[in-house]
Amino acid sequence: MKQWLFVCSRNRLRSPTAEAMFGNLPDVETASAGTADDADSPLTGELVEWADTIFVMERVHRTRIQRRFRRHLNGKRVVCLDIADDYAFMDPALMALLTKRMARFL
Repeated sequence: MKQWLFVCSRNRLRSPTAEAMFGNLPDVETASAGTADDADSPLTGELVEWADTIFVMERVHRTRIQRRFRRHLNGKRVVCLDIADDYAFMDPALMALLTKRMARFL
């Protein structure tokens, strides 16, 4: 079972969309979190440890994870999907972009 963690800033739009989209794949468990203090579901060390692969929406998210959760990473892969905060939750354009950027992992 693969465990994928999707991370954006506030865990309101991009990462929850990715979690919903890919959470029904066979042999994949998903979760999402945000790096901001006011995130709906704030990122924790436990979530970082839980994940096999962490997908971040922007490079700044990867930097924040590497700074705050270095001891929890244990060499895990952190993949930047390079998706700007320009979309609504479950926006068809966001879903299409997520599908394209995640294609090599599916």
